[in-house]
Amino acid sequence: MGSMLSAAQRADLYDAENRWAADDDFFLTFINEQPASRVLDLGCGTGRLTLALARAGHRVTGIDPHPGSLAAARAKPGADAVTWIEGTSTALGGDDSFDAVLMTAHVAQAIIDDHKWSRTLADIRRVLVPGGRLVFDSRDPRARIWERWTPATTRNQFTLPDGTKLHLWVDSAPRGEGLVKITEHRLFADGSRELEDAVLAFRSEDRLRRDLEAAGLHVDAVLGGWNGEPVGRGAGELIVVAHR
Repeated sequence: MGSMLSAAQRADLYDAENRWAADDDFFLTFINEQPASRVLDLGCGTGRLTLALARAGHRVTGIDPHPGSLAAARAKPGADAVTWIEGTSTALGGDDSFDAVLMTAHVAQAIIDDHKWSRTLADIRRVLVPGGRLVFDSRDPRARIWERWTPATTRNQFTLPDGTKLHLWVDSAPRGEGLVKITEHRLFADGSRELEDAVLAFRSEDRLRRDLEAAGLHVDAVLGGWNGEPVGRGAGELIVVAHR
């Protein structure tokens, strides 16, 4: 297929596509409400927020199943202050305990298998101290945001740190049962192309509430936006705040 991104280039592209934004501010402020917390960043990616939490004085563990993302995170300034784990929530030991767990960047939607989703919530409850807090974001299926993920609205271009230039766009298609397939198209300067598919789960507010309660996690609030808007307003978010 011609040019193909290496694991390191994929991490660089992720960082180029995902800059610090209002969601990061929200999560950092939330965790900072309890200084010097033991925090688990579940699905930490390349560590943008993970490292900011450590700089804010928290004892942070970042876990992610993608070795390329973790390698990029470990190479960033301040990475020695974080405990990095390759894997999913099942890699957490019985002696791990946290005051707070967060899942950001809509990583909860990437867990599409119902059994794995239930296992993830059970693992979170297991490692949270009594009263420990969980916060994560998902997208409200009623907002139907995937209908706006089209080549016309998502087209962008990037130059990676190694000089690689590429154009990028996204399209999407519902797959039924609350699932949406996303395809990212990458066009390189030499004319070659690369595709990457992903599937996201769009769970309703009611479904999220039921799933958390079934896992022994009490839902304190569900917000619709990063400024605390009610569900149905804001940017079509479902920001869930819960505790063990």
